[in-house]
Formats: sequence, structure tokens, C-alpha cells
Amino acid sequence: MQAVSRAQLQIHFCVVLWGFTAILGKLITLGALSLVWWRMLLVSAALLAMPRVWRGLRAMPARLRWAYAGIGVLVSLHWLTFYAAIKLSNASVGATCIALGPVFLAFLEPWLARRKFDPRELLIGVAVVPGVALVVGGVPHEMRLGLVVGVLSALFVALFGSFNKRLVDHGDPLTVTFIELGTGAAFLTVLAPLLPHAGPAFVLPGLQDALLLLALAFGCTLLPFALALVALRHMSAFGTQMVTNLEPVYAIVLAIVLLGEQRELDTGFYAGVVVILAAVFVHPLLHRRQRATRQPELLATTEHHGMVD
Repeated sequence: MQAVSRAQLQIHFCVVLWGFTAILGKLITLGALSLVWWRMLLVSAALLAMPRVWRGLRAMPARLRWAYAGIGVLVSLHWLTFYAAIKLSNASVGATCIALGPVFLAFLEPWLARRKFDPRELLIGVAVVPGVALVVGGVPHEMRLGLVVGVLSALFVALFGSFNKRLVDHGDPLTVTFIELGTGAAFLTVLAPLLPHAGPAFVLPGLQDALLLLALAFGCTLLPFALALVALRHMSAFGTQMVTNLEPVYAIVLAIVLLGEQRELDTGFYAGVVVILAAVFVHPLLHRRQRATRQPELLATTEHHGMVD
């Protein structure tokens, strides 16, 4: 019981750290493209220094490396749209949009995993509709483009989460994370000239941005990755998912406390958030009887949801 309690505290701490990613994304003055490029580069460079990653690369078939590289492109697009949504609106709106990830996942996973659609999964989609309507009505008009981009980010979450679930058993998590993030950084380098309004991928950050980027890459990515891998040994899939679903809650609370964002949004927005999160929390309850597993997914590729299959 002591080990389980410690694991639960570790997972909660990880989720709080992931909640800070939205705050840091708002505080860093770099554009979304450069921000994501630096984050991916820093994390993948740190992973490349680990002998375990090199051993995993040598043992992995080329076909599998290409598959993970393709997922890395989706990860980069998710992070790019996530931070673009924050820049175009605020951290609360970005975090709320990410809460829609499980909704998209409920519809995409049966198709991508070639399994029968469960009618219970339709409930989560229907349940969030009023919440989304309230959120849209509670967001100022000038922030609504950020809301749309945030919803696109949630779609990318569902896509790469579904593909990761199909391949999660085939590679060492650290090695796979290196492939995905390294590929993502390379993809953004190629993509940058096609997005002239987003600016170049490589922009040398100032001192404050550099410190915040280090906190984002190591404090909010690698550190929770390592802690979560240890904690998952003592937690069920259901328990882990319920905790990770709190990430948007932590992010919104942090945005209110640290950034004062409650002054930018009205009560309709927060009412919509409650409806969306209620649906997200009901979803794992509907599937609680399914067999729980403890296989970790690619924790460093997202700060929320779906840490275990």
C-alpha cells in the first residue's frame, strides 16, 4: 500500500508538471514553431546521450523506426498547434481544447485499431456538445481562432495516441520517444519555410526564454517521464487515466493563479469546461471492467491522457 500511495503521489506530481507546459508556453516569447522546435531538440539531444537509447536503436527493425518517425510528425503537429492555440488565445483555452482529445480518441481508435465500435463511446461525444457550445460562447471573439487551432491540436493527440497504442509493445519507450521527437524537430525544420508567417524554426532565445525552455524540456518533459515510468509499475491503467485526466484542471487553475486569465473569460467558458471534463471522466468509468494493463506509452510526447493502454 505504501508503494501504491507513493506512485499515486508521483503521478499527481507529473500531471501538475504537465499542467505547467501551457503556462510556460504562454510565458515564452518565442513563436510556437520555434518553441516546439527547441523543446523537441533539447529532449531528443538529452535522450541521445543515454546508452539505453543507442541499444534500442540498434535492436529496432528499420520498418519500425520509420513507423515511429511518422508518428513523430503527428506529435510535432500536435505541439505546434497546441502552442499556437495558446499564443492566439491563452493557456486556459489551450488546455480546455486538449481535454477534447479523449473525445476524438473514442471515435478514431476503433477505426485505426480495427476493432468494433462501442456504442458507449458515442456517449462521450454527445455529452461534450453542450460543453463546447458554452466554451465557444465564453471565449472573446478575438480568441476564437486559437480555440479552433486548439481543437485541431486535440485531433492530432487522438491520432498519434491511437498509432502509439498499436505499436507500444514493439520498442523501448525512451528509444521510441527519441525517434519521435528527433523526427519531429527535423520535420519542423523542413516545414518552417512553408509557413512564412510562423517564422523560422531556429531562433536563438534570450536568457529568460532559454531558462523557460530548459524548464519546459527537462522539468515538464523528461522529469515526469522518468517518474511516471516508475509509478506505473504500481498503478492500474484505470487509476492512471483518471489522474491524468486532471491535467487540464491543473493547467486552468495554474493559469488563473499565475496569469490571472479569469479576467479574460466569462462564467460560460468555465461552465463549459466543467461539462467537457465531466464527460472525459465518465469515459474511463464506462470501460472500467475492461482488462487493465500497466504498459507505459510514450509519456514524453504528450502531457496528458493515454499514458497507458
